[in-house]
Amino acid sequence: MYSGRTGEHMDTIYWIDGEYIAEAVREISMFMRDWRNGQAVAMDTRTIDIIAATHNLLDVSEPYMLLSGYRSPQTNAMLRANSSGVARNSLHMRGQAADLHLDSRSVNQIARAAAACQAGGVGRYSSSNFVHMDCGDVRTWGS
Repeated sequence: MYSGRTGEHMDTIYWIDGEYIAEAVREISMFMRDWRNGQAVAMDTRTIDIIAATHNLLDVSEPYMLLSGYRSPQTNAMLRANSSGVARNSLHMRGQAADLHLDSRSVNQIARAAAACQAGGVGRYSSSNFVHMDCGDVRTWGS
């Protein structure tokens, strides 16, 4: 996974033999921090699993471009004030969501793979060229 804002790259094994690797999950959580203020929370492993499963279904070697992982309440409020597509109680603020992009796959391809996991919410943001994935209720939106 790449962070478009910071230029960071992450390629981490976080799960082996049915167990999460605590240090790896901490690294992922730090990588997915709010890049605007550096705040981080423990990312929900269910979201990490959805992201990984979707990537496996897409059968790509290209890492995701991470546009947004955790968002602090302050960042979420700022984004909400400047955009109509930001939820007041966004799962990003709980470390349960990510907005992702792949150059080699369309928004529709990524969203179909994520929805096939039947494990959370999948939002298509075609005009902004990213897919939202979260571990909330199973639902889809966008075009």
